[in-house]
Parts: sequence; structure tokens; C-alpha cells
Amino acid sequence: MPGSGKSTVGRQLARKLGVGFVDTDQVIELRIGCSIREFFERESEAAFRDIEAQVLDDMTRTACGVMATGGGAVLRDANRAMLRERTQVIYLRVQPDEIYRRLRHDSQRPLLQVEDPKGRIKELFKERDPIYQASAHFVIETSRPRIPTMVTMIVSQLELAGHLPMETAA
Repeated sequence: MPGSGKSTVGRQLARKLGVGFVDTDQVIELRIGCSIREFFERESEAAFRDIEAQVLDDMTRTACGVMATGGGAVLRDANRAMLRERTQVIYLRVQPDEIYRRLRHDSQRPLLQVEDPKGRIKELFKERDPIYQASAHFVIETSRPRIPTMVTMIVSQLELAGHLPMETAA
């Protein structure tokens, strides 16, 4: 979900693992030459999702380390399949009230520029949570733990699943 901490946790996870980090929203903004919000307003969400799919395809063809995707990346079946087949998907699950607390003053997220952003977050969560859960290899509940705690939880899950050597967490 927007505001779940994907970029913040992703950066810290990459640092802990000693690998690169990429935020697909930043890659998309470089490609389109403007902010995602401007692109949404000028083009459409569908046009944005087309570019997002291209970026995901490009990024998942090479080992880029840790990748944070936009909250809507898994809305398309093809994106979900690509991410599940080529990566380990970690869903940072945050309840709608906590997301609203984190994002209530954020004016850059196009999907939340509505009259009732808290209601919109609840709608998005209801719609997307089942998709996120079905797409994820791992689900990490992240209501209010500290970032290092979340990173440790993710590393532990990856180690237990055999995706990292056990000494990584030391």
C-alpha cells in the first residue's frame, strides 16, 4: 500500500544485505520526465500502468538487489506473475488507519488527492490487500515497528526460506 514503508525499508534492507536498491517510481519518473502525479493528471492511470509494467519487466530481468514497487504494481495479472516468478515479493502489510496517519499531509500521491483520503485508503486496502497477499512470498505486519526491526524480520524470513545464507543476520 502507499505509505507502507516500501522505499524506506527497502533502502535499509539493501544496505543490510550489501546489495543495490531501486525504487521503481523513481525509475518511472526518470523515463516520463515528470512526477507521477503530473503524468496521472496529464495522461491517465492506464498510461502510467503501461509504463510501470515496462519498468517492472526491465528491472526484473536483471538482478538489481532490493526493489520497491509502487502500490499499484500488482494490479495487473502479468505484473504479479512476473514478480512472483522472478523475485521474492515481500508485502509490508499496514492497516488503513496507520496508513492514513502516515500520509494525511502528503499531497504527492495521486490516488489520495480526493475529498475523503481516509475513506479512499480504506477502499484501496479492501481492494488490494487480497491481491497483495496472493502476490507475496512473505507478508510482514508493519503497523508501528521500527525500521531496523522490520528489516530484521524480512532477513529472518528470507534466511528461513533458504534465499539468504544464515550468517547474513549477524
